[in-house]
Amino acid sequence: MRFAIYPGTFDPITNGHLDLVKRGLRIFDKIIIAVAPHPKKLPLLTLDERLRLIRESIINLKNVEVEAFNGLLIDYVRKKGGCVVIRGLRAVSDFEYELQMALMNRRLDMKIETVFMMPSEEFSYLTSTIVKEVASFGGSIKGLVPDVVGIALRERFFGSTEQL
Repeated sequence: MRFAIYPGTFDPITNGHLDLVKRGLRIFDKIIIAVAPHPKKLPLLTLDERLRLIRESIINLKNVEVEAFNGLLIDYVRKKGGCVVIRGLRAVSDFEYELQMALMNRRLDMKIETVFMMPSEEFSYLTSTIVKEVASFGGSIKGLVPDVVGIALRERFFGSTEQL
């Protein structure tokens, strides 16, 4: 079974992330969404909240698993017996950072490859940061995130369980 690991903070998961997962399943038999705690990024959602929202968002997808990991991504990939990491590239601005990470990961383990995937055009501008900012001001994020995420953000920012 060929599988790939899709790492990130997913704070929160967006429909752009899910787009890459669904398209990745055309290439790989299984995808593991590996959620990094990443305290330096000061996430809005706790690790447990992110894991729950991702699991609820992928409930209808077969062959997708969700796990948290700590430490170096390469160590996690080795532990899982993997050899492929998926990373999304939205724009040229993402490329420099992603290239540096891919080259460092290759230096740490030449057997692990990074596969870059472009999101569908409708999600090419979408980031978790943009979603959080729009949601924090009460703007509509419908269609940008799974419904459960919209509800969770509304609750976080406004104390209401109504979807943004």
